[in-house]
Amino acid sequence: MSSGDKTIFALVLAAGRGERFGSTKQLVEIEGQALVARAARLARRICGDRSVLVTGHDWQAVARAAGDACRFLVVNESYRRGLGTSIAAGVNAVQQTADAVLLLLADQPLITGGHLEALRASWSGDDDEIVASGYSGTKGPPVILPRGTFESLVRLDGERGANRLFDDPRFIVRTLPFEPAALDVDTPSDLRSL
Repeated sequence: MSSGDKTIFALVLAAGRGERFGSTKQLVEIEGQALVARAARLARRICGDRSVLVTGHDWQAVARAAGDACRFLVVNESYRRGLGTSIAAGVNAVQQTADAVLLLLADQPLITGGHLEALRASWSGDDDEIVASGYSGTKGPPVILPRGTFESLVRLDGERGANRLFDDPRFIVRTLPFEPAALDVDTPSDLRSL
């Protein structure tokens, strides 16, 4: 079976407090568009109605800024404990119907639809194959995580995300180089560098 026969849900992770940024960074506008709105529209472009916005801090304003691009909303009440809780909340919401999830971070403004389409096209559809973005000598999001990872993902807690699965011998990890993914907006200086 190819990945075209599989159901992929996009999870837009936008729950953090933006402590280093000093405000809700998901709401910051670049070229007239909030970071969260841009990520949500990309998710919709790739996964259509199978797009989920995972919020937490300032969730109402973040959801408003995203508009109707994401079909579903998950409010992560445990967002203060870190990124892992947002991944767990998103995967928990879709695990009964998804064959894989495409994790997107709202604070990676240089991600393109073309790169996300390449990730999707590169995934074989196998339950043990992860397809990650490669940048700055590492692997990370955006990333496609198959059903075989869900049991581990729903147990995530704290700041660590899905990266630990990249070294798990149960999974094959394919990497698609995309250096622009290295830029994420964590501080005001990151924003200025754009």
